[in-house]
Amino acid sequence: MEKLLVEIFVPAAGVSHDVYIPLGSKMNEVLILVSKVITELSEGKYIATRDAVLCDRDSGVALNINMSAAELGIKNGSRLMLI
Repeated sequence: MEKLLVEIFVPAAGVSHDVYIPLGSKMNEVLILVSKVITELSEGKYIATRDAVLCDRDSGVALNINMSAAELGIKNGSRLMLI
């Protein structure tokens, strides 16, 4: 499975983490994975919820959870935001 290295910024915790995400998985699956990883990495500063949303960090546009990272044009080094 091909993976991408992206930066995830979490404004609620004031932290950024580099995370690998699967290229072909739908973003709803990626969101669950990323939320769990960020919860662990932030040492309790961020708690995963069902209401979490992944956005493009530069534009603030929410990512379509029914599309894959490849379909959304996400690449290595893309900057995302978890809110």
